[in-house]
Amino acid sequence: MPAQIHFIVNPHSAGGYTGRVWPEIKQSAEKLLGPIGFSLTERTWHAVELTRAALHAGAELIVSLGGDGTNNEVVNGFFADGKLVNPEAQFGVVCSGTGSDFIKTAQIPRAYAEALQILAEARAKPTDCGRMTLRDHQGRDVERYYINIASFGIGGHADNVVNNTTKALGGKVSFILGSVRATLSYTNQPVRLQVDDGPLLERTVFNVAVANGRFFGAGMQTAPQAILDDGLFDVVIVGDLTFLERLQFGGLIYSGRHLSMAKVEFLRGKKVVATSSERVLLDVDGEQPGLLPASFEVLPGKILMRRP
Repeated sequence: MPAQIHFIVNPHSAGGYTGRVWPEIKQSAEKLLGPIGFSLTERTWHAVELTRAALHAGAELIVSLGGDGTNNEVVNGFFADGKLVNPEAQFGVVCSGTGSDFIKTAQIPRAYAEALQILAEARAKPTDCGRMTLRDHQGRDVERYYINIASFGIGGHADNVVNNTTKALGGKVSFILGSVRATLSYTNQPVRLQVDDGPLLERTVFNVAVANGRFFGAGMQTAPQAILDDGLFDVVIVGDLTFLERLQFGGLIYSGRHLSMAKVEFLRGKKVVATSSERVLLDVDGEQPGLLPASFEVLPGKILMRRP
């Protein structure tokens, strides 16, 4: 009989640290949770396939072990053909990634022993997620899901730069170094966006975040008021910043104080549509899957997540 608890493990996350520590985590998980199943990812998007396979086999709790990118793939695996594979299945997280931003909003401890304790004791809470359509790099319109933050502008550009920056110094340092390089090379871009039935906004932007969670970029608190179960996106529009304003912004965003800047707008809504005449790259839970045009829709309480 298949295990009711199934771990999706990205052994390559955190520079391979996850793979090295997995036997220890597995032993602790079995002591605390009982018999578990597990699958190791081997390539990009593999966690989606493995999650769906585990759900079809009867798993009732899927645990993502990796970073924000692994969490994203596992959440996508909960869906097939636009619907949940099993509406009663639950999602859990044990963090072992580079940036690890989602756990900050979800209040999941980084220490795996404490995270496993939450899996054992916490009740599943209905948790919002986002559904989006976007243009992928092959020019196809595709549908994806996310549980933390999607953004476009410097976020997508930074992904490209950061992914080519060494992570030997740790997630936050690598992201800061990559972000500095991205900031120096990025040109603000024109976008048109609409939140719900509000006015069509035409802006030149440094970045726009469509946020379910609060943090991205290894600790940047881009949406400090976001709540995981309020049925709304927090939309943060960072306008046409000058170089000096970018430096000021960088000093404020880790504490969430950037919302006070004159060129930062804050909106809430259930749906966002964005287009551009230029090639504007997307960042979705730390990955770079494509570009505008894109639409974003919140799915209230769609994921049952074990969290405090």
